[in-house]
Amino acid sequence: KKIDYEYLANDPWAAQSSIWDENPLAQVPVLLLEDGTRVFDSRVIVEFLDNASPRAKLIPADNRDRMEVRRWEALADGVLDAGVLVRRERARKKKEQSADWIERQLKKVDAGIKLMSRELGENAWCAGTAYTLADIAIGSCLGWLTFRFPENTWRDTYPNLAKLMAKLEERPSFQDTVPKG
Repeated sequence: KKIDYEYLANDPWAAQSSIWDENPLAQVPVLLLEDGTRVFDSRVIVEFLDNASPRAKLIPADNRDRMEVRRWEALADGVLDAGVLVRRERARKKKEQSADWIERQLKKVDAGIKLMSRELGENAWCAGTAYTLADIAIGSCLGWLTFRFPENTWRDTYPNLAKLMAKLEERPSFQDTVPKG
């Protein structure tokens, strides 16, 4: 989008985190505007930035096309939410963990990835014929899963998603959206 910005890392779980000053929900990301307005929630931030510049629109104007992109985004968010719930449950003391809860959440992760693969099919991009927010959302989701659940073999099971991910990982603008190491 060619929008100037300053990136600041902030771990919301760190004891000295300033996230409470930036977002009353203590979640990242937060976009701080020049006038001091704090914009939180990824969906709100993306829509604001997409409309701040006419370059490389990530969210289509057409209602049906926009719904399709947002549908992919919701799928990615749901898979990520389930993955985070698994990680939080596994962080509890072993005797307090619910194996049924973990299994239910992992089932959501697997079902979501399966749907991603089926919906992508042999298409080059998730929604339409160009790179959109749908691809960013799915790529970020799959990148996070690879980082947090290396035992998940989605790349082997779904080669079409692996192909999409390889294409996304080549994009400099995408490389900053997934965790490293």
